[in-house]
Amino acid sequence: MFSLHIDTATTWRGGQSQVLYTVQGLRAIGERAVLVAHPEGELLRRMREGHDLIPLAPRNEIDLAAAWRLSRVLKQLRPDVIHAHDPHGVAMASTALSIASPTPRPPLVASRRIEFRIAHNSFSRWKYSQVDCFIANSGAIRDRLVADGIPRPKIVVVNEGVDVERIVRLPAANVHAEFYLPTHAPIVGNVAALVPHKGQQHLIDAAALVVREVPDARFVIVGDGELREALEKHIKDKHLERHVFLAGFRADALEFTKGFDLFAMSSVSEGMCTALVDAMAASKAAVATTAGGIPEVMVDGETGYLVPPRDHRAMAERLVTLLKNEPLRRQFGEAALARARERFTVERMVEGTAAVYDRVAERVVAGTAST
Repeated sequence: MFSLHIDTATTWRGGQSQVLYTVQGLRAIGERAVLVAHPEGELLRRMREGHDLIPLAPRNEIDLAAAWRLSRVLKQLRPDVIHAHDPHGVAMASTALSIASPTPRPPLVASRRIEFRIAHNSFSRWKYSQVDCFIANSGAIRDRLVADGIPRPKIVVVNEGVDVERIVRLPAANVHAEFYLPTHAPIVGNVAALVPHKGQQHLIDAAALVVREVPDARFVIVGDGELREALEKHIKDKHLERHVFLAGFRADALEFTKGFDLFAMSSVSEGMCTALVDAMAASKAAVATTAGGIPEVMVDGETGYLVPPRDHRAMAERLVTLLKNEPLRRQFGEAALARARERFTVERMVEGTAAVYDRVAERVVAGTAST
């Protein structure tokens, strides 16, 4: 099966890591996978050593010039399936297919990784009507799509995966040395973009309560985004400058995760949360919210604790429990690694994705035969 993948982001977040894993995983099993990605994006930079890379991205959702260029690519390469990994990618692919579609028209698959509502404007309705199958990364995202009017038979749940064994082998970063922290200080870590739906302000509120019970505790938040300045002010207002640190974007975020004592995810909206799966593969116990698909990833009381979104008191209570109980942290961490190995590997994700391609390709063959 020859698949063409589209991702239009410039940043590096969980979605881009999933695109990389998908493309590399498909190639590893002998499938051809071409990647169309932003010319200045982190994804294309990380894929530079590979092949079948096309630098192309729209300037906005309705970029006819970019769509025309993509239509020429489709005519030339004639992929069996197109897989758009983000909303702008769906728009560019839908428009390209309407401009000059190869015959037979390749099916369009769209990944959906976010819990946000689908916009109900005319263009959004049109572009999603062109999608033959949606890949939802969790049951929660599937249910959101159904609530937004997507027919359930057009949706398949394929959990995201991470390179579990690579994470197991990675060395742990010396987070204490990086921030000049006392060597005995336990570190609670968070890895997420600094954007509203990741809820780090609630984690900071929880930190203010945690340090009353565990004065040596430190919090390190890895990631960057639009809320950095607001979060810095929040930390200052809470007088937590010695306890909470914003590490910014780190290419070695996985090594940082390995260096944490405990992981925290404060999301108020979430798809599946691959950063949490990374932490599980790193054998870290976690305290996370019940937002979106997180309860499908974690098992409350087995791999960590789940708390309601925006409830910083409940999060603080669970963090304190685990910070004061190292054997329980180890127990949860071991169970977390076992669950990651069982449920959330790249191999399982690639297998599920390839099965979706086979399913939509069979429909195309059947439809061609009937005409």
